[in-house]
Amino acid sequence: MIEGALALRESPPVEEAAPSRKLRILYHHRVVSRDGQSVHVDDMIAALRGLGHEIAIAAPASRDGQGANAPRWIAWLKRALPASLYEAMELGYNLPAFIRLYRAWREFMPDVIYERYNLNLLAGIWLARLTRTPLLLEVNAPLAEERARFGGLGLGWLAREIEASIWERADRVLPVSEVLGTYCVRTGVARGRIAVIPNAIDPACYDGIDGEAAKRALGLSGKIVLGFSGFMREWHGLDAVVEALAQPDLPPALHFLLLGDGPARAAMEQRAAELGIAHRLSFAGIVPRDELGRHVAAFDIALQPKAVSYASPLKLFDYMAAGKAIVAPDQANIRELLGHEKSALLFDPQQKNAMLDAILRLVSDAGLRRRLGAGARRQIDERGFTWRDNARRVAGLAAGLIKEGR
Repeated sequence: MIEGALALRESPPVEEAAPSRKLRILYHHRVVSRDGQSVHVDDMIAALRGLGHEIAIAAPASRDGQGANAPRWIAWLKRALPASLYEAMELGYNLPAFIRLYRAWREFMPDVIYERYNLNLLAGIWLARLTRTPLLLEVNAPLAEERARFGGLGLGWLAREIEASIWERADRVLPVSEVLGTYCVRTGVARGRIAVIPNAIDPACYDGIDGEAAKRALGLSGKIVLGFSGFMREWHGLDAVVEALAQPDLPPALHFLLLGDGPARAAMEQRAAELGIAHRLSFAGIVPRDELGRHVAAFDIALQPKAVSYASPLKLFDYMAAGKAIVAPDQANIRELLGHEKSALLFDPQQKNAMLDAILRLVSDAGLRRRLGAGARRQIDERGFTWRDNARRVAGLAAGLIKEGR
């Protein structure tokens, strides 16, 4: 597990030159799922285009809607094949990916390549080296370590070598947290080539939405609503919230609203029924992105029960933009985004009942909920946690590389 960040802020700042002209950016990724990954990809592309930059996209064909079941097939292959064989297929994917990417480069003649890093994806670095085009590499996780821990790797040593090689050879590495930036340094990336760019949000999605009206629409009027948004897996800590709701003497109005789906949902529903608290939970299922604001607005207290140590959780930006009181674990990557008692209540994840204590404190203090929610919302503007701000940073980094002649 990745631990606390080194002092990346003390290293020489990466130049973010203001682009003197609109840039031509070749955006390369391997995302086929319609989840948080696709939100990041789509919103970043929209923000870059919104600034007037020209974007060409090189990506799997299923992203155009022709192959909506591709993620299911991928999941099936991961389960059915030996891990080493699946990873060999990933490496083989680089050939068609490189051909597609090279064709896009030749037709578009970009100033820079922007790539969302994925495990065993070499096509971007090959093209950058072949064509001498600067490469900015967005890194959301140490995927070799992550897959080894959660999904298993058959060729772990090879995946780690490839990961380190790609990161080291990119012209700029853009991790989503300082903790992850520290990890990149430890793999051999020079500090001066790292620019931390957290996830973000379009705050306009939450403007003008009334929380009480959102509750009425969901049949939750009069409730104090705990909320969670995102994919539900066993390691997200949602089971602890279900167990907490079974505590005696909780306010009867306390209700847990979950947005999303995932493999942990069925077990939570079953456990809630066993504990006799099924009436305290509502599962809204997968909510379309353009309707998410009207659901998150119904939250009184927004929960991040657990988080991996290097993430920049997308849900936190939704919670902040909606101006919700947030309860989240007190760890380095979360403290990069939120301040205890200022924009959230951060609890010690090692201390039993610490999360429940924070929740109950907010349940009993509406004024504190309002104050923390307002503080969370201010973070978006004061810290530049918007996709447009991120697009400006990326364009500035690209302009700096072009100016250097990289």
